[in-house]
Amino acid sequence: MKQLAFILLFTSILFTATAQHKLVKLWETDTTLKVPESVFIDHKNNVLYVSNIDGQPWAKDGKGSIGKVGMDGKVIAAEWVTGLQAPKGMGLHKNNLYVADLNEVVVIDITKGAIVDRIVVDGAITLNDISVEKNGTVYVSDSRGRKVYSIENKKATVLLDTMQLKGPNGVLKHKGSLYVLDAGSMYRMEKNGSLTKLAEGMEASTDGIENISGGDYIVSTWIGVVYYVNADGSKQVLLDGREQKINSADIGFDAVKRIVYIPTFWRNTVAAYELQ
Repeated sequence: MKQLAFILLFTSILFTATAQHKLVKLWETDTTLKVPESVFIDHKNNVLYVSNIDGQPWAKDGKGSIGKVGMDGKVIAAEWVTGLQAPKGMGLHKNNLYVADLNEVVVIDITKGAIVDRIVVDGAITLNDISVEKNGTVYVSDSRGRKVYSIENKKATVLLDTMQLKGPNGVLKHKGSLYVLDAGSMYRMEKNGSLTKLAEGMEASTDGIENISGGDYIVSTWIGVVYYVNADGSKQVLLDGREQKINSADIGFDAVKRIVYIPTFWRNTVAAYELQ
């Protein structure tokens, strides 16, 4: 009897350790979005904000905009706020939506649907992803500049620099720690400013990062691969759009409903998947 109990316990542990996850598609928007790069969930207003590059990824051409999409996948406004360049990552604090846009962070008042400020980050080249802390501190990556900045009271400070990074993109401030995606690896920034590698071996174009629960994360890559990253650093491919040339840029994730929102970039849509 004891031997049987041990076998059952071992089998249960083995199954848990190797549990596989999957993404089940729920919907996809129409193609009126314009090279969508990032999705941000506004839970309070029950809406998705989408950054539209509408041109080349790093062009300063004035074509960029922010779109609005309903939680049912219906495009409310493809170009809700215009006047940006090549917008990418977003974060929200109170009524202000912060958007990474080349060398500045654009601030949009969501109640007015209008740009109210532009925070120029001196020395920045290609600001990419944003994460906003509960106290309003903004964290933003500069991929080509190989830096990560923090912004407080409109003043940018370098947190991580070229000595530590190759091409940072996804950033996430979660439970007091800053997580950074850099060239296929995932790191946590320690209090002394050093980086601890948590996972590696992903496609080099690591893009969006969101916490699932505990120490598990979901990571997207621009090239089209989405990963489930376990707390021990192991990973599972959830989605692979490389063969169909379907990108998966900066994702949004609803941890309660376990829904992943994926912008497809050149395909001009956002797709929603349930994480199972």
